[in-house]
Amino acid sequence: MRHLIALLPGDGIGPEVVEAGRRVLEAIAAPRGLEFEFETHAIGGAAIDAAGDPLPPATLEACRRASAVLLGAVGGPKWNGLPGALRPEQGLLRLRQGLGLYANLRPVKPMPALAHLSPLKAERVAGTDLMVVRELTGGIYFGARTRTPERATDECAYSVFEVERVTRVAARLAAARSGRVVSVDKANVLETSRLWRDVVTRVIRDEFPGLALEHLLVDAMAMYLVTRPRDFDVVLTENLFGDILTDEAGVLAGSLGLLPSASLGDGGPGLYEPIHGSAPDIAGRGIANPYGTILSVAMMLRHTFAHESAAREIESAVDAAIGAGVRTPDIAAGGPAADTRSATAAVIDRLRTALAA
Repeated sequence: MRHLIALLPGDGIGPEVVEAGRRVLEAIAAPRGLEFEFETHAIGGAAIDAAGDPLPPATLEACRRASAVLLGAVGGPKWNGLPGALRPEQGLLRLRQGLGLYANLRPVKPMPALAHLSPLKAERVAGTDLMVVRELTGGIYFGARTRTPERATDECAYSVFEVERVTRVAARLAAARSGRVVSVDKANVLETSRLWRDVVTRVIRDEFPGLALEHLLVDAMAMYLVTRPRDFDVVLTENLFGDILTDEAGVLAGSLGLLPSASLGDGGPGLYEPIHGSAPDIAGRGIANPYGTILSVAMMLRHTFAHESAAREIESAVDAAIGAGVRTPDIAAGGPAADTRSATAAVIDRLRTALAA
C-alpha cells in the first residue's frame, strides 16, 4: 500500500530540513516494506507570496487526503508588517484546526554526547526523558480578539470536552511509560485553569486510576524544568503554557534544532515538524540542523504508521551520527561543523548499515 505524505516546506530553512526528512523516509521505506508518495504544497510566507493566503485551500485539501504531513517552518521578517490574519503563522494555526489536531507531543530526551551544550550542569540534565503533551486547538491562540487605539483583548477559553480529550492522550502515553502525569496550569488565578484542573483530576481518577497525578502551577514548572528535569515523565498543559515550556526545554537538549514534535487528532493525518523556527538568517546556506526534522519522521513512523522498529532505527541512527561527531554549527561547539546534507547522509548511511546487518 502506498502512503501519501504531504510535504510543506514553508519558509526560511524549512525547505532544507523537509528535504532531509524526505530522504530519510525514502531510505527506510523499501527495506521495511513501506511505500511513500510525496506531494509538495505551500504554506506560510511562501503561500502568501504565491497565493495571497498563508494556507491556500488546495494545501489544506491535500493535507486532508494525505496519510501524514511533514512541515518545515513558517514565518520571517519579510512578512512582519502584514495584518494578523495574513501572517504566516496563521497558516499553521489554521492547518492544525482544519485537521483537528488537538494534541501536540514534544519529547525531550537530551543526548549524552551533547550534554556539554546545555547551560545546565551535565549531572542535572542526565537521565531526562519527558514528554510534553500540549493542547493545540483551544486557549488564547484561538480565542476572540479585539483591538482599539486604547485597548486590546485576547480571550482564553476551554471547554470540558477539549480538556477531556487531550487528558486521555496524555494518560495513555503515561500508562505506557512510567505511569506519572504532571498537569500544568495557573489555577490560583485563571478560571480556565480551574476548569482544566477539575477536568484532568476527574478523567485520571475515573478512567486511569492506576496513574499518579500531580498538579503544578506554570511558574513553578518553569523553574523545576531547569532545576530537576529528570523528575518528570508526561507533562500535560494548555496551548500557551505548552508553547513556552517546550521552548524552554530546548536548553536541556542543547539546541532547538534537535527537538521533534507530532500533532495528532482522532483519526486523519498527523502533522510532524521540528519545533525550531524558520531561522531566516541561515536560510539557503545549507547549514541548518536536520536532526529535529529527521526525529519528527521517526515520530511519524511510530504514531501514524505504527512502525515502532523503524522509528527506533531512525532515532538510533541520529544518536550514532551525533556521537560520531557529525554536528551542524548549532551543536558543533566550535569543533568541525557538518552541513545539512552531510548530516542527513550520515543518518542514512547508518540506517543502511543497520538494515543490512
